[in-house]
Amino acid sequence: MPANLSARLCSLALSLFLIVFALPAFAGPFEDAVSKFANDDFSDTEEAIGAVASSGNPLAYPIISALQDGRLMADPDSKKVYVTSADGKSIDAATGQPVASVPDSASAVRLNNRLRRSVDAAVGGLTLMSPDLGMRLQAAQSVFKSHEETALDAVEGALAKETNRSVKATLGDARAAILLYKPDATEVQKLEAVATIKARGDQEALALLTGIGSDQPASVTKAAASAIGSIQSSLAVWSMVQNAWYGLSLGSVLLLAAIGLAITFGVMGVINMAHGEMVMIGAYTTFVVQEVIRTRYPGLFDYSLLIAVPLAFLVAGALGVVIERSIIRFLYGRPLETLLATWGLSLVLQQAVRTMFGPTNREVGNPSWMSGAFELGQITITYNRLWILCFTLAVFAILLAMLRYTALGLEMRAVTQNRRMAASMGIATSRVDALTFGLGSGIAGIAGVALSQIDNVSPNLGQSYIIDSFMVVVFGGVGNLWGTLVGAFTLGIANKFLEPVAGAVLGKIAILVLIILFIQKRPRGLFALKGRAVEA
Repeated sequence: MPANLSARLCSLALSLFLIVFALPAFAGPFEDAVSKFANDDFSDTEEAIGAVASSGNPLAYPIISALQDGRLMADPDSKKVYVTSADGKSIDAATGQPVASVPDSASAVRLNNRLRRSVDAAVGGLTLMSPDLGMRLQAAQSVFKSHEETALDAVEGALAKETNRSVKATLGDARAAILLYKPDATEVQKLEAVATIKARGDQEALALLTGIGSDQPASVTKAAASAIGSIQSSLAVWSMVQNAWYGLSLGSVLLLAAIGLAITFGVMGVINMAHGEMVMIGAYTTFVVQEVIRTRYPGLFDYSLLIAVPLAFLVAGALGVVIERSIIRFLYGRPLETLLATWGLSLVLQQAVRTMFGPTNREVGNPSWMSGAFELGQITITYNRLWILCFTLAVFAILLAMLRYTALGLEMRAVTQNRRMAASMGIATSRVDALTFGLGSGIAGIAGVALSQIDNVSPNLGQSYIIDSFMVVVFGGVGNLWGTLVGAFTLGIANKFLEPVAGAVLGKIAILVLIILFIQKRPRGLFALKGRAVEA
C-alpha cells in the first residue's frame, strides 16, 4: 500500500510538472498561425496572414514585413518558420528567439498576386498607428490600394485617433475602398463609399470604381458609373493642365537657350551656328565645378549651381568676345560666310570638348533643393523644372533691366535700331558688337548650367537646341526680347499638345510647317522692331 501510494504521488508530481512546464510548449493560436506558413499552400498562407496581422503580437509586423520582402523562410520538415535579415541574422518567427542558422531545407514562403495585396494591406494595417507621419500616410495609401477586408478594423481604429488632416482623409478613402468591395456592407455604406472615392478623383479612384463587380446593387452600379464619368472628365482637364505645365517647362528651356541668340542676331544680324556650343560649354563648366567640389569641398555641393552660374557666364562670354574679335568682325555683311564659319567653329569646339572630356556623357548631379517633386491637384511638378522656369524668368527680367537702365543697354538698343545713326552719335559700334556677342554667349553659358540638370552633358548638347532657338527667335521677332519670350512659351506649349496626337517627330515637323506658313504672312515675326536698320 505505501508503495502504491508512493507511485501515485510520483504520478501526480509528474502530471503537475507537465501542466506547469510542458503546456506552454504546446502551440497557441499565434504559433499555430505562424506554422501555417510552412504548409506551402496559398490558402493556408492567406489564413496565416490574417491571423498574425490581427493577433496583436509584437512579432506580427516583423513577420509580415519579412513575408513582403521575401525574407520569411519556412522549413516543411520541422514546420518551423524563420525571419531573416540583411545582416545574416535570423529569429524563430513563433518565439522571436535567435537561431544560429536556417536549415538548408527551408525556402522563402511563396506569394501570388492576391496574397501580395493581402500582405500590403496587413503591413498597412500594422503601421497605421505608427508615430511617424510619413509611415502612417504610406500605410493608409497601401490599404486603399489593396482594399483588403481584414484591415477594416485597423483602419477604423486609426481613423478615430488620427489628427493629421492629410492622413485622416487618406484613411477615409481606405475605409471607403474596403466597404465598396466588402460583400456584407450595406447599400448605404457602398453609396457613401462611392461618393468618397469620387471626391478623391484620381487614377487610383477611377481604377477602383471600374473594378467593382456586376453583383453590386443597381443603385451602387449607377452611382459608380456616374462617378467614373465625372472622374474621367476631371482627369481629362487635369491632363491638359499637365501638358500646359510640360509646355511651360519646355518653353523656359527654349527661352533660356534662345535669349542670347536673340540679342546677337538682333544687334549684329549674325547667324551664329556655334551658339549651341556656348550652351554646351556652360554645361561642362558646371561639370568641372561639381567635380572640384566633390573632391575637395563636398559640403558645398548644394551651392555648386550658384557657383557655376557666374563662372559659366564669364567663360562662355569671354569665349564669345574672342570669337567676335577673331572671326565674326571680318564677316559682317556676308551672312553666308558667317553661317559657314560659325558652323565650322561649332565642329571645332565639339571636337575640343571630346578631346578634353571624352565622348561619353558626364554626370552632373542635382542639389537637394532641386531634387524630387510634389503634387498640385492631379499634376506632378518636379523641382528642377520649376527652378529652371523661375531662373529663366529672373534672367529675362535682369536682361530687360540691363537693356533699359544701363549705358551698354542703351547703346545696344541704339545700334539695333539704326547702326549708322548710332555711329554718328559717337557710339563705338565695334565695341558694342563685341560686348553684345559676349553677352549673348554668356547667357547661353548660364543656359547650359540649367540644361545640365535635365539633359545629358555631352559634346552634342548644343546641337539639340540650336534649331529650336532659331525658330523661337524668328517666330517671336528678330531682336525683340518680348517676342522671344512669347515665341518660346507658345512653341513649347504647342509642341507638348501636339506630341500625344502626332508623336514627337511629327509634332516637331508640324510646328516647323506652321512657323513657315506664319513667316510667309508676317516675315518679321510676332513682334517686329520698327525702324531697325542693321547694316554691315
